[in-house]
Amino acid sequence: MLLAHLESFVEVARTGNVSRAADALFLTQPALTARLKSLESDLGVELFVRSARGMKLTDAGRAFLPYAQRTLGLVTEGRQVISDLREGATGDLVIGAAPAVSTYLLPTILKTYRATYPNVRLGVKTGHTEEVLELVLRQEVNIGLGRPVRHPEVELIPVFEDEMLLVVSRRHPFASRTKVRMDELASERLILFDRTSSYHELTSALFREAGVVPASVMELDNVEAAKKMVQQGLGVALLPRMALSAELRSRSLRPVRLIGAQPVRRPIVALRRKDAGEPIGPVAGFLQTLREAKL
Repeated sequence: MLLAHLESFVEVARTGNVSRAADALFLTQPALTARLKSLESDLGVELFVRSARGMKLTDAGRAFLPYAQRTLGLVTEGRQVISDLREGATGDLVIGAAPAVSTYLLPTILKTYRATYPNVRLGVKTGHTEEVLELVLRQEVNIGLGRPVRHPEVELIPVFEDEMLLVVSRRHPFASRTKVRMDELASERLILFDRTSSYHELTSALFREAGVVPASVMELDNVEAAKKMVQQGLGVALLPRMALSAELRSRSLRPVRLIGAQPVRRPIVALRRKDAGEPIGPVAGFLQTLREAKL
């Protein structure tokens, strides 16, 4: 049974005339008649009584008509849903994000996204990038945001590169200088955050490669705590630029360039299953928002 057969049946029932129904469906009369015979053969009953006065529904035809109409109505609704989804006008978007991304990047992105797609239902799940990867693989989120982690079933879409900045308090001796040497940090207390994150490893690797051992190390579990410690003059820290916008504007934290060290950067990517197909609707709109964002 084909939708075309149902459409033909419903139109003949509406008009009571094969000729008018054929014209409405842009078919020849023989083609329409063939569809009706095929449907009757499939159902094993006659649907119309054919007479000189037109086409009259049989008892079986009257019983079948509301189901045919309902089926066509559902298909029409389904097509509209797909059309709305393709245009991003409706649907669901669930994002997985690493902690720093969800705190300092995602709110601004979602505010812009919401302005363009107000009817999309949004959801966010957070976790370290490895956990975000698992959410993507289990299809619990449509897209993930975090550092690059390779997996054969996941594609990585570049978003932007975050830079690690050495920051000190406004009262620190380094605050009046534009740059310092790596070896000058040997007498400083280094503030690290989140041992499980890539930021921790990037900072530790920078000091190892420079052969510098800080006088002491303070380890904290989040960026906000690290910023507060630096502001109080309890040490210096390498922190992601995306987490420092307010502090750099207010000058409560001062950036200092490191001499003899390459800039420490960490790419942020979008993670998506390779078998998810061409992005459409809310996912395509979100990726477009990421591309257009001035990060």
